[in-house]
Amino acid sequence: MADRPPPVKKVPLHLQFSTGRTTNVVPSDIANRAPKTACSSKAVESSTRTASSTPTSTSRMASSGGIDTMTRLQQPADAAGAGGAASADDFYSGTRAALAGGTTTVLNLAAPRPGEPLVAAFDRWRELADEKVCCDYGLHVAITSWTDKTAAEMSQLCSERGVNSFKMLMADVHQLSDADLLKVFTHCKKIGAIAQIHAENGDAVREMTSRLLSAGVTGPEGLALSRPEAVEAEAVRRACMLAAQVGCPLHLPHLSSPAAVDEVSAARRRGHIVYGAVTAAALATDGTHYWNRCWRHAAAHVVVPPLRPEPSTPDRLVDLLASNDLHCSASDHCTFTSEQRAVDRDDFTKIPQGIGGVEERMAIVWEKGVAQGKIDPMRFVAVTSTNAAKLFNLYPKKGVVAVGSDADLVVWDGETSRVISASTHHQRCDFSVFEGQTVRGVAEWVVSRGRVCVEEGQVRAVQAAGRFLPMAGFAPTVYLRVQQRDKARVPRPVDRSSSAAAADGGPAAPPAVAPKEPPSPETETDGTAPPQPPSPAAGDGGHQPSSPDTPDSGDIMGSRVPKRTAVKVHAPPGGRSAGSFW
Repeated sequence: MADRPPPVKKVPLHLQFSTGRTTNVVPSDIANRAPKTACSSKAVESSTRTASSTPTSTSRMASSGGIDTMTRLQQPADAAGAGGAASADDFYSGTRAALAGGTTTVLNLAAPRPGEPLVAAFDRWRELADEKVCCDYGLHVAITSWTDKTAAEMSQLCSERGVNSFKMLMADVHQLSDADLLKVFTHCKKIGAIAQIHAENGDAVREMTSRLLSAGVTGPEGLALSRPEAVEAEAVRRACMLAAQVGCPLHLPHLSSPAAVDEVSAARRRGHIVYGAVTAAALATDGTHYWNRCWRHAAAHVVVPPLRPEPSTPDRLVDLLASNDLHCSASDHCTFTSEQRAVDRDDFTKIPQGIGGVEERMAIVWEKGVAQGKIDPMRFVAVTSTNAAKLFNLYPKKGVVAVGSDADLVVWDGETSRVISASTHHQRCDFSVFEGQTVRGVAEWVVSRGRVCVEEGQVRAVQAAGRFLPMAGFAPTVYLRVQQRDKARVPRPVDRSSSAAAADGGPAAPPAVAPKEPPSPETETDGTAPPQPPSPAAGDGGHQPSSPDTPDSGDIMGSRVPKRTAVKVHAPPGGRSAGSFW
């Protein structure tokens, strides 16, 4: 140990790797482009110490650092759902915990105070974060109301402050109406931003909450009873429909139920540009804890949307993540201590809403996905890093290990196991919803912007070492399709002038606003295609047209072949019929 070189704080952007020893998430030509450095070579030595020479090994691998698409670090006491308590984890402890788990970038929600301009709120959150963050971060901005100034403020945030995503609520104190949502969606599309939605039917939640409190249901179980799956699924369906009307890309940042994810999948099959993320808690635990007889235990699981009481839900959500029905993983990290949650035990609506996961997220995805054979290591990197980078226009700066990209690296040991516990995690809360779970997957080495932050499992994070990440609008992964659709699907009015009517002599054909070829399952449309003809009645053979443009009304050959009238057969084979068949 005496001849060990001093730690290197900065590493060139092009890191050195041993070829043929890691999964193919690391380009093999990097080794030929840069010299080794002390920290990168030791990290690679760790990654190859026990790995097989085949790229299918899941023992150790090196890949890009994780990206958590939604956190709520340093949430103030006056925030919606905070119950009058500031979150336990601030930007220092939260990002330090993120690095311990292999995440090198967090995207945090910046919510304005009542009456506070959006730009002023953003600047205030920047000041809070810059002096504390240990890793890089970006900011989503919450739209809590729509005024005559909101559009201009959104434009300024996008063009001058590096904000390309805005989050709205469909429930609770900052619930926006459908009319206001349409205004936000329209302007998001105009400035190249992504709209994010907390999807729950607020009217239904208020009604059910009132009934439960009147019936004496005041404990944490009331949260789950007042916000069932149907409430989330309906709001997801409505949000997808509204966004599609104006062609705005949509992201659902913390889906908690298979029913809600099914709505996202159905919208994508209809061609809507919509993406979904699932939280680590939803993948690893369920809502049966709300009925635990220990109030402290039950209250520690309070989050909205709530965890679902069906025990099979986590496995089902993992399956949906594996099948690309879900696209990213998040933590929605917002923690509180047991003392903070117990301020008002007689009203479940006043329990601070939020749980942890920023540190456990990647290990949960690995254990529930890769270790169970449901996803491969490449898919693991996609749902924990690359997809998020592309969605929020951070790629290829983030989400990939390549020459010119930020030096964010995690050496992941997929075989070492650990037991999650509040006594050993790096967060400031005194309870973990993952308590006692054994997971495989440990971030042995973590490098953020070339700085070694985790060395052989030991956290060496530095306060204020992280930087703000401006996220430009019009992310190519999302908006190239949007822009092409706008060019290809311009509505055309019907020419009803007297000259046109005289020349045609008949009804005008409906304007073509959709491609003429039959859409494939992967084809995206924005919901502007002409309506489908009604389903054929029973007994007509059940034939459906292949596309809205197919001239078909139950005839397989289409209307180009004239139909014959029914023919009465008088002497069919086998003898004369006593009556008519047809």
